[in-house]
Amino acid sequence: MRTHAKATFALNAWDEKPYNEVSGLPKLTRVSVTKTYQGDIMGEGKLEYLMMYLDDGSASFLGLERVVASVGGRSGSFVLQHSGTFKGGVATVTLLVVTGSGTGDLRGLRGNGEFAVGHQPPYSMTLDYDFE
Repeated sequence: MRTHAKATFALNAWDEKPYNEVSGLPKLTRVSVTKTYQGDIMGEGKLEYLMMYLDDGSASFLGLERVVASVGGRSGSFVLQHSGTFKGGVATVTLLVVTGSGTGDLRGLRGNGEFAVGHQPPYSMTLDYDFE
């Protein structure tokens, strides 16, 4: 049976740098992010995004985040795969726990989650999970 976890996160750092800008084409950037989680997930995350911006300011992005945390009272780490879009000031993201990425008491963690956030904290997310 899956457990439904709710957490909030803070963005402690957002370091975005273009890596490919060509006139008339979508801009490509790389972003390094550090996060702090509170709630049913307590800990820290380090995330790398690859983003593509269109002329209207909307974006599509992919990322991998290593989360070192406790989840449901179990401690360890795991990797979240992010897939999202940014449009109208809202980032909408689906999350997937990467199979086999759990360590410590989180070994065997599997699940998926989501968040939809604007520019103003608090940022809320959910993760539905269980263990193999």
